[in-house]
Amino acid sequence: MTTSSERHPLVVLREELGLSMAGYARELDAVHRSLGLGGLAHERQKIYRWEKGLANPEPSAQQAIAVLHGIPVALMTEKPWPEWLASACGRADEAHTFGCQKGTVEMLSDLAAGGPVDRRQFLIMTSAALGSSVTGWQDAVEAMAVPSSNGRRQITSGMVDHLEQRLDHLRHLDDAVGSSQLRELAVAEFGFIVGLVKEARFDEATGRRLYSAAAEAARCCAWVHLDDGFHAQAERYFDVSLRASATAGDPLTGAYALSFRAIQQYTAGDPRDAVALVEAARVQTKGQATPRFRAMLAARAARSHSKAGDRRACARALEEARAYLGAGVRDDDPAYLYWVDLGEVEMIAGSSALELGDPREAIRRFGAAIEANYAGDDQYPRTHAIYLSRLADAHLTLRDLDQAVAAAEHAVRCLGGVESARSTATLAELREKLNVHRRVACVREFLDLTA
Repeated sequence: MTTSSERHPLVVLREELGLSMAGYARELDAVHRSLGLGGLAHERQKIYRWEKGLANPEPSAQQAIAVLHGIPVALMTEKPWPEWLASACGRADEAHTFGCQKGTVEMLSDLAAGGPVDRRQFLIMTSAALGSSVTGWQDAVEAMAVPSSNGRRQITSGMVDHLEQRLDHLRHLDDAVGSSQLRELAVAEFGFIVGLVKEARFDEATGRRLYSAAAEAARCCAWVHLDDGFHAQAERYFDVSLRASATAGDPLTGAYALSFRAIQQYTAGDPRDAVALVEAARVQTKGQATPRFRAMLAARAARSHSKAGDRRACARALEEARAYLGAGVRDDDPAYLYWVDLGEVEMIAGSSALELGDPREAIRRFGAAIEANYAGDDQYPRTHAIYLSRLADAHLTLRDLDQAVAAAEHAVRCLGGVESARSTATLAELREKLNVHRRVACVREFLDLTA
């Protein structure tokens, strides 16, 4: 970022996001609300007065400004406004450039130290800011900087082995018990790894693995927050995951994080952003991704296209996913791809067909998924609950109430003790649709038993 002594730092940062004064005021209001600080008058004149030095933002607005630009909030205590903002501009090549180790450690530490406010809110980042973030990640991964080592504590390859195993256990626990119960554990694991990063002394290979572990820990935190409905918090973890993967020179881990961020975008944001995120991941990993990894990205692209209403692009991506899976598993498949198989792809195909208004195809795809590899309700219960709810929705669309109720009852059995806001919301939406048919005995009995 280039700055000029004649330009207010807020002008520089606002223009970096490609926002007008009015647009910036709206985005700042959204962040202010997401932090639990209430509404902020989003008037162009307010931003004009700040940039001309005619008035200073109130402390809560300054906090929102810091969060919007990914600036450690702690920096606000070091200098008064607008000096701390000017310092942030001056540190752009350090704190805000992807792949810079010092900036990555600062961002990791800031998030691990305080974490986000525990409120379910909406997305903060604009499409322009999201695009800038992804571009920064791509450039940094290609630059392949070498992580430096100046800490006090020796980190060995064997220690990173244990960290990776712990993350694998965390992923499988999330499958079994759900995100609501895993959030605190995931955040604690992230904080533990960040502590090692800050104190680390390592060789290059070990350093890259350590930063990759930090990136995956941040992605795990992002996912459990997203799955439990905390979107603004999830965004911060996703951003830090990208930064850590860039410092590690690890495009695969960063691309994996982007694939989950795509879920957030097509769930709570603009599905066109989800398409762009997956495409960026596919381009960046083209020379390194295994067929199974590419199948995962193709399946995610298909779901994103279905949300965007692009039937042809969705069909092409699904065929790509099936073709890549046909190549089989490989020893160099990342451990986190354990869930990627034909059954999962067919589940995504069913969800996509339902989204695109083809309930009969959805039922066929869900049936193919169950035939492919359904191993019982104990395997991925949250995921199965979501898909079974969608199967019930497809039957309901065709007015096959008996089959709709049967699938809904199965979804409830799967969910059991799993706590996931996303799964619960999917089932709640289905109950609302079924309630229209309450006069039918089987529907009424289901609604009464699950009330």
